Amino acid sequence: MAVYDKRYEKLRDYMRENGLDGVYVTSEENYLYLSGYHNPDGFMVVTEDRSFVFADFRYFEAAKEKAFPCCTVLEQVGGCLREQLAESGIKTLGFEDRHLTVSDHKELSKIGGELGITLRGIGDTLTEIRAVKEPAEIDLIVKAQRIAERALDNLIKVIKYDMTEIEVAAELEYFMKKNGSEVPSFDTIAVSGKASSVPHGVPRNVKLERGFLTLDFGATVEGYHSDMTRTLVIGKADEEIKKVYDTVLRAQTAAHEFIRAGVTGDEADKVARDVITEAGYGKCFGHSLGHGVGLQIHELPNLSPKIIGRKLVPGNLITNEPGVYLEGKYGCRIEDMVWIGDDGPVNLTEFTHDMIEI
Repeated sequence: MAVYDKRYEKLRDYMRENGLDGVYVTSEENYLYLSGYHNPDGFMVVTEDRSFVFADFRYFEAAKEKAFPCCTVLEQVGGCLREQLAESGIKTLGFEDRHLTVSDHKELSKIGGELGITLRGIGDTLTEIRAVKEPAEIDLIVKAQRIAERALDNLIKVIKYDMTEIEVAAELEYFMKKNGSEVPSFDTIAVSGKASSVPHGVPRNVKLERGFLTLDFGATVEGYHSDMTRTLVIGKADEEIKKVYDTVLRAQTAAHEFIRAGVTGDEADKVARDVITEAGYGKCFGHSLGHGVGLQIHELPNLSPKIIGRKLVPGNLITNEPGVYLEGKYGCRIEDMVWIGDDGPVNLTEFTHDMIEI
């Protein structure tokens, strides 16, 4: 079975169950997932037995070469969507209502009205399908993760007290790029001292401050992201720094031992949150425990107290990233990626959890 067969089987099962003759795909992540080719400006039309991939002149030649064999690649020119919908005889069309802009929906509605097509939003259907990762997808994510880990190894060897946070972020990104990463998974976080109390702080053009240095970053391979956080210590750790770091690590370890197929995301979040609360830092952990990772850096499923009852299933890949943030002082987060296997969780992150002092 080819890598794309299961994807189309799940999508077409959904189409049959919901009375859809076709699905209009517009997000670049789902375009890549269903076509095998990354095109930020293309779209697809999937029917019961065909998959049409549209690419304009800039991407057309590459799409013909790289798209899955099951796909028919067509040139994206004016009127092509209308022509394909008419030719395919589609009467009920699903579309990505979480992605399509108001103006694009207006144009699609106009075409639908002219052709007698009923439009139906498909919500998170494709994202739900992507939430169960195939072995080939896990391999790419692990490859990206190993690049990121090597980048951190390198940083620890070359970091100096007079480096700025921006320079630290640039060092990580440069190493990842040199060693096979297409782009950073997201804007690299490298914040020190008081700035580390902001979970998604932006690197500053200031020299590293004493205390925690939070590094949250990742690499990308064939569109698949990795995501990891390690919090180093600039200088010597005092007793409170050691307590905060130990609390976060114990919370992460407790969550990892609990996570498996059948448990819910809110239950996993509570396990980590209870450890942090018992240590006296309950009000200092304001974000959720984790999220899915794949073609997007944040995707389904989520480990959050706000999403109750959604069970993890084999094939899910999520982050485990508790943190403690003391406003105006410093913050600490430790993050691994965890794959949910049939026999339990598998930590895909190999970098040490030991506290590292610089």
